[in-house]
Amino acid sequence: MTTLAQFLASVVEADPDAAATVDVVDDRLVTTSRRELADRVAALSAELKTVGVTEGDCIAVMLPNWSDTIVWQFAAASLGAHVIGVNTRYNTREVAHILDSAAPSVVAVAERFHGLDLFATLSAALTGPAPAVAVVGGPDATTTDPDPVQFDLGGGAWNAESGNTGSVRVPVTPDMAALTVAGMAHDRGDPLTVAFTTSGSTGTPKLAAHREGAVVAHALADASATNITDGDVVLCVLPVSGVFGFNTAMAGLAGGATLFMEPVFDAFATLARMETLRVTHIVGGDDLYGRLHDQWQTSGGDLSSLKLLGIADFLGRTTEIATWARDEFGAVTTGVFGSSEVFSLMLLWHSDDSEKLRWTGGGRPVATAIEVRIADPFDDSVLRDGQQGEIQVRGPNVVDAYLGNAEAAAAAFTTDGWFRSGDLGTATGDGGFSYVCRMGDVLRLRGFLVDPAEIEQRLAEHPAVALSKVVGITGDGGYTRAVAFVVPIEGSEVDALSLKDWCASALASFKVPSAVHFIDSMPTTVGGNGTKIRAVELREWARQWTDYERDFRA
Repeated sequence: MTTLAQFLASVVEADPDAAATVDVVDDRLVTTSRRELADRVAALSAELKTVGVTEGDCIAVMLPNWSDTIVWQFAAASLGAHVIGVNTRYNTREVAHILDSAAPSVVAVAERFHGLDLFATLSAALTGPAPAVAVVGGPDATTTDPDPVQFDLGGGAWNAESGNTGSVRVPVTPDMAALTVAGMAHDRGDPLTVAFTTSGSTGTPKLAAHREGAVVAHALADASATNITDGDVVLCVLPVSGVFGFNTAMAGLAGGATLFMEPVFDAFATLARMETLRVTHIVGGDDLYGRLHDQWQTSGGDLSSLKLLGIADFLGRTTEIATWARDEFGAVTTGVFGSSEVFSLMLLWHSDDSEKLRWTGGGRPVATAIEVRIADPFDDSVLRDGQQGEIQVRGPNVVDAYLGNAEAAAAAFTTDGWFRSGDLGTATGDGGFSYVCRMGDVLRLRGFLVDPAEIEQRLAEHPAVALSKVVGITGDGGYTRAVAFVVPIEGSEVDALSLKDWCASALASFKVPSAVHFIDSMPTTVGGNGTKIRAVELREWARQWTDYERDFRA
């Protein structure tokens, strides 16, 4: 097993003076070399050791995309502690869930960021034992020296990377070892090192934790699969607190690239900095790419340095984005697959795969140790190539523990040890696996399993449609009805009957939506991995409007 300390040492040894990170500070670009990054890690590690952090402790990192987030990860790992990232956009309830489940002994919180009072959110969320608080001023913080007493929740506080830990001592948390790894074997030679909040799409969000050796091995595999090499620049705009942003950053370091840490995403400013820094690799959802694409249409910019776009389709814009990147910059786009529990960038398509395949979700495992199968979700029997079933995973990348929720493991795995992803997919027969949709989103229409994206794609091809989403509800007789929601292009004229006819001209009759509703904008939620349409809210609208129409007819 390679530790994170060994991993960082190898990165520094390869070229100590090469840029490791570039931060945005008051519209200035501040570069940290690999040697400087390692020095910061060593200084913070010494501070954490002084306040009493030890193996098995949890550290909550409530920071934006600063180089500090990378420093905290490596410093925690050097002591055998693990990090749980806390998205700066999380509300009080979400932060409280993390504090209650992970029971961190230390919380790193930004002194100030983008007008947000993160400490106020942290304070309001605390219901249990008070952790020690490390106040983080941010990259190149030279303007203030805050009084840490103002940030003391009862467990002490200090200014991080100052050396002034004073009398701060990490509070003792109840039965920490049992809390973090109960129900799963604990290998003391390979401790937990990072945890991510799951999407919660199938229930209460869980905190999926992974071991140090798996993080390093996956970073190296991702760097190889995405062809990241010395001199490349990786855009880190998705929160490093989430699995998507974390795996992208770690892959960048593993490949020898510079991490461009973008803490606040503004399409115009980010495009300008991408051009200046000659960004080569981006990973994100089509919501992120869509905003860059739309801004570029107005302001332009030289993005000819782009080599690879890894994309997750949340809003149905992948084909549009991939075509733009290919035609304008010669960049290769690949769909991706992964999750908090199996790492993101677990599956990627190869550059020689056809665009029709490559521009869809899924791919081939980035490492031979990662095993994937398509199984019947009812009896876990393996299905033939081309048959739709649950994507199940086995390997070192699979979740090692659920913080504060040992019972979750029982439902997460099959009896023969495969992780249940909850995603519907197919095997291509040549080592690849295509993602279809979340199993909870699939529609059973007239006895056939139908991916709603197939209907959405047809609707999106209509010249009057800007965005579409299809959900299923139970109709009369207990049968599933497909209901479409459409955001029309401003100034266009189209009606529901016309869109139904449009679908009927290219789709089987049972795939034509039974109803089409026009709305001004889609309800969305912002998480650690991007902006997603809230299908659950659309389903509720569909049910309400169906009931209203039924009552009206009566």
